[in-house]
Amino acid sequence: MGTDTVRAEAADEAAERRREQHGWYMYDWACSVYSTSVLTVFLGPYLTSVAEAAADVDGFVHPLGIPIRAGSFFAYAVSASVILSIFVMPMAGAAADRTGRKKPLLAAAAYVGAAATTGMFFLDGDRYLLGGLLLIIANASLAVSMVLYNSYLPQIAPPEERDAVSSRGWAFGYGAGSLVLVANLILFTAHDSFGLSESTAVRVCLASAGVWWGAFTLVPLKRLRDRRTAPAGTTSTHGWRQLAATVRDMRGKPLTLSFLLAYLIYNDGIQTVISQASIYGSEELGLGQSTLIVAILLVQVLAVGGALGMGRLARRYGAKRTILGSLVAWTVTLGAGYFLPAGAPVWFFVLAAGIGLVLGGSQALSRSLFSHLVPSGKEAEYFSAYEMSDRGMSWLGPLLFGLTYQLTGSYRDAIISLVAFFVIGFVLLARVPVRQAIRDAGNPVPERI
Repeated sequence: MGTDTVRAEAADEAAERRREQHGWYMYDWACSVYSTSVLTVFLGPYLTSVAEAAADVDGFVHPLGIPIRAGSFFAYAVSASVILSIFVMPMAGAAADRTGRKKPLLAAAAYVGAAATTGMFFLDGDRYLLGGLLLIIANASLAVSMVLYNSYLPQIAPPEERDAVSSRGWAFGYGAGSLVLVANLILFTAHDSFGLSESTAVRVCLASAGVWWGAFTLVPLKRLRDRRTAPAGTTSTHGWRQLAATVRDMRGKPLTLSFLLAYLIYNDGIQTVISQASIYGSEELGLGQSTLIVAILLVQVLAVGGALGMGRLARRYGAKRTILGSLVAWTVTLGAGYFLPAGAPVWFFVLAAGIGLVLGGSQALSRSLFSHLVPSGKEAEYFSAYEMSDRGMSWLGPLLFGLTYQLTGSYRDAIISLVAFFVIGFVLLARVPVRQAIRDAGNPVPERI
């Protein structure tokens, strides 16, 4: 085979890889709008107000006959959605590895989630149970889709590209979130001009996130390729048996398991801050919905630069050191958040800026670092366990947040309780020798990690 032919094949392979990478970025573009507009901005305060409308004179609602403070209902619904995810994600990961057909599973999860989100348009009056149900379905669907989405990363990017590719994916997501939040802000602040009530404007913003999610999912479904990675003749178990088999396999790679434990802890804190920040701003600090939208928009804009900037820092200092630095920043930011004065949007914006600068990078680099710890051929299986840590196990934070408020009636106490997740996560991650972990997984060790 001639040199020119080899070069041409290498160029074609690189072009196809870039095409897949661009398609992969677009799923972050599609689904991140749910995370920002729905989970972070609108649904928490709105569902809380719906629950309060249905509450008794003591401020409690009674789903399934259980007395729950209306202000805790949203946090508990998030926890319930994550617990459901724990049951569904292992089945998705097992099926993907067994069949090699990730795209149909990705499509199913994405469109169930998009449909549930679009259905939030009908969340009005005192229909807090409908809101909780749709939240549980949408959140669980997002978690399943992310198992499949993340498992493509080792297949579409060689080791030396993964930090950059993962960071660009997060940047695409935050870019989409920023764009849609601008439209949300215009619609919400000028709802009278559009002939809409404030409640209807919120419901339109919620539903439009579902439409966006479904529409842009078409791009990755067109560009990503299915690959059968399981060796011929092998069999795969289902669901929890598959997860148990994965954990047993990981026991032979204890350093990979140690990283997952650290990630489970600190990411639980990250996910809880994301989902509960708007509740803290509206209920404890007395900030209006427009202020919250602007604050989250600031998070989105800065998170794009933060994800890309921390990707560059990782190339210079290594992903592990950069993540550890971000956990210190998270701890300082939450500590400052405890002392924020009520009715002072400027200081809330400063807090949002701090979150934005570390949010995207800490998540993107964690994903790319884990991709180095995955044995070849077990991507969906291992990323199912990773997603259990990313979203599937992130019920402790919302539960702690909800319980703290239930017991104390103070959102300040609830927010400061989350510092423990970052401190413990820092200590556990610092103890993981990542180079040895990569070698134990049978993968080449990048020059900088």
